[in-house]
Amino acid sequence: MSTAEGAPAGRPHGTSGTAVEREGTAAAVIDADGSVVGWTQGAHRLLGYAAEEVLGRPFANLLVPAGAAGRSGSAQLRHRSGHQLEVRLRISRLSARDGARRWLAAIDAHPAPRRQHESERLSLLSEASTRIGTTLDVMHTGQELADYVVPRLADYATVDLAESASLGEEPLARLGTNAGRIPVFRRAGVASIHEGIPESLWERGEPVFVPPSSPFTQVLTSGESYLEPALGTALDSWLQSDPQRAQVIGATSMHTVMMVPIQARGTVLGIAVFARTDNPAPFEQDDLVLAEELVDRAALSLDNAHRYTREHTAALALQRNLLPRRLSGGPALEVCSRYLPADMDHGVGGDWYDVIQLPGGRVALVIGDVVGHGIHAAASMGSLRTALRTLADMDLPPAELLTRLDHTVARLAQADTDSLTNSPSAACSILGATCLYVVYDPATRLLDIAAAGHPPPVVVTPAGEAAVQQIPSGVPIGLGLGLFEPAQLEIPVGSLIALYTDGLVESPAEDIESGMRRLAAVLAHPRLPLEELCAMAVDAQRTHSPTDDVTLLLARTRSSRGTGTFMPARRTTPSGK
Repeated sequence: MSTAEGAPAGRPHGTSGTAVEREGTAAAVIDADGSVVGWTQGAHRLLGYAAEEVLGRPFANLLVPAGAAGRSGSAQLRHRSGHQLEVRLRISRLSARDGARRWLAAIDAHPAPRRQHESERLSLLSEASTRIGTTLDVMHTGQELADYVVPRLADYATVDLAESASLGEEPLARLGTNAGRIPVFRRAGVASIHEGIPESLWERGEPVFVPPSSPFTQVLTSGESYLEPALGTALDSWLQSDPQRAQVIGATSMHTVMMVPIQARGTVLGIAVFARTDNPAPFEQDDLVLAEELVDRAALSLDNAHRYTREHTAALALQRNLLPRRLSGGPALEVCSRYLPADMDHGVGGDWYDVIQLPGGRVALVIGDVVGHGIHAAASMGSLRTALRTLADMDLPPAELLTRLDHTVARLAQADTDSLTNSPSAACSILGATCLYVVYDPATRLLDIAAAGHPPPVVVTPAGEAAVQQIPSGVPIGLGLGLFEPAQLEIPVGSLIALYTDGLVESPAEDIESGMRRLAAVLAHPRLPLEELCAMAVDAQRTHSPTDDVTLLLARTRSSRGTGTFMPARRTTPSGK
């Protein structure tokens, strides 16, 4: 308990060591003149006044006149923030060795206000669960937390993520130092009651620099929250080495601050900072408890978003490394491609494409889509592309190649399934995939085509006649059925061949057939450069947010004579059947 007479060494804010103090009861010691000579931490938490604000002053200054009192047997005290608090006041005589007369005023908050406070706290936490973490985007989640606590709890709030919490960007450790400061955080969220956020030195997405010795780094390394009820008293300590922050704190009248670590699964992801400027009430222990609960709820969403972002980034990097970096159709074809990964809410898929040189100047065009999203889909895509290239080196007809690919994948999947008996953590390599395999022969101007459950190609003649080709659709790769039928199409010189995945032609507003017709109409400009046609086709589908990867492969023939007619080819019988 703090007293006007000072406290013994090693016992801050306490002189008596009584049970009252140890239990955290709100209480004041009053002398014969009615002045406050003792003030507990419990009283500080309940009424908001620090000991130095009440010691030596009349206790009556805290009392609301009796005419404004509430129920019988209760009293009303003035809270530091200005509102009135209904309490039960119990006065008892204290015995003192010096014979001086003193009284103990024990202050008990009424159960009803406590229940109301608890109800409001639970309501705030319940609403937070629906307002924070609405997406799997780290930056968006950080901003949701900052927006929610302003002005409900704070006048200004920031959410800064540690360098270990990858945002899919360059690691902060590679950003270097600035004026001897260490880049520890990146700002993910910031909010203020003031327009323009004058309290913030950094915008969202920017690295936040802090002194090596400060409450920020202390919270980050210890995982413990930090409460500074009166920020002005700290201006002579850590803020001396941070003049920029000190200047902003003074200019915005920032007077109280809380710093709460954002932790999940034993890892500190970052730090949330809460401050008050216009609200005169200092932060108290109850405010810190509420802030910690809000941050804990947000931390789970941030951790999920962080883990998803990390996996999404890794899957995207893996897929891009597995896809061909340079395409060449040789003297037979001019080729161009586009690949756009799905948005953050759906993740990287398993799209792939390839252009393969074959004997006799022929060229194979390949496009496919592995079922699923994320790391597994990207890795499966790489395995499937490698297997297909190996079979392409055998110069098999398209239908036979898909049959052998189907059997190979089915055997691998069965082997993985069998391994689950001995290793439950094992996973099937490929759960299923679609594929379209087209071989162009410049000598005959023939396209040999086979599909494994994949959308058919679009062919545009030099005259601008665009059509979705009607070919046997087949079944997806991985079922082991081997039901693939060949087809042939003779095309004229300068024809355009378009292979694509369903992400380009599917949308919530139209079925896939309508999307394919729309794509054909967009490509019906045979004289345009392939790069321009690719851009037009992709831009045409951006009226909706893609739920799957978007992949397009265009090829224009460079061969000689011919007219275009479609003719079914005889079915290729797989070897061994």
